[in-house]
Amino acid sequence: MARGGVNKAVVQIARAAILARGEHPSIDAVRIELGNTGSKTTIHRYLKELDDGSEPADPAAEPIDDELLALVTRLAQRLKEQAQEPIDQAREAFEQQRQALEAELHQLRQAHAQLEQQHEIQGEALARESEALSETRSMLQTEQTRNAGLNQALADFELRLQDKDEQIRSLEEKHLHARDALEHYRNAIKEQREQEQSRHEGQVQQLQMELRQAQQSALVRQDEITQLHRDNERVLTENRGTLRELSLLQDQLKHSNQRQDQLLEQAARVDSERTLLQERLRVALLESQTLKQNVDEQTQLNQSLEKELVTLQASLKDHQRPDAAVAAAPDAAESKDA
Repeated sequence: MARGGVNKAVVQIARAAILARGEHPSIDAVRIELGNTGSKTTIHRYLKELDDGSEPADPAAEPIDDELLALVTRLAQRLKEQAQEPIDQAREAFEQQRQALEAELHQLRQAHAQLEQQHEIQGEALARESEALSETRSMLQTEQTRNAGLNQALADFELRLQDKDEQIRSLEEKHLHARDALEHYRNAIKEQREQEQSRHEGQVQQLQMELRQAQQSALVRQDEITQLHRDNERVLTENRGTLRELSLLQDQLKHSNQRQDQLLEQAARVDSERTLLQERLRVALLESQTLKQNVDEQTQLNQSLEKELVTLQASLKDHQRPDAAVAAAPDAAESKDA
């Protein structure tokens, strides 16, 4: 039975139009001519009747078995057409769903590729930051070693300065002792000269000789005092140089401490950036795992749909087998009549 107003007359008109164009009136050509309407089985039956040039017999003249056979044939054809419709609709729906899932899978794969690329970029950035942190730590260790050396040098200079101070104090004490000794000697000479003035003139020469010896001794003591003054000036000059070197070392130590503070601040900033990059990398890995899980779920869904399609096709074959048996019944009846 024809669907949507398709009957033998409409098929005959479409067949005539196709023949008028010089084309072969196939089932698909007639169906296209009818606007893609009608069942191919119905169109094939009408075309076969038109090709045979036979009109259907009068139902009243047909035997009861032929009427039943024709009724069963029409019912079987109608059942076949009605069964074909949900199958076609299910197949179209499955195809649309499959295309949508494939598009979604393609998008998920693209997103996964982008996340992997972002993961690689972040890994490279993290490696660069780690390398920079390593270099900064190496510089910091170098500065700390240099700072320790400067501190040790400063301690050595302070020890030298203490030694110089001790030498200065020792020279000052020697200078004081020499001055006291000279003063004591002068006083002794004065007392001796006052005492010897009353002595005999015969002792004058001896006193003069002793005086010359005392003068020579005084000259020697004076030279010692002069040398002590020179040593004192030299020590003071060395002390000033040591103080200047100490000031320079203190300035260098101050700059080194500032540089160390800057390096510590830079290391802290690099640690913070590395922590941020590690957190971003962890989020990217979680998103990548989620996408992989979604892809697995979509794959499982596709497999389930494919199984349903196989089941539906098997069911369709089971429906077609009774239809083939019913279609074969009229042929057997015709053979019997013959």
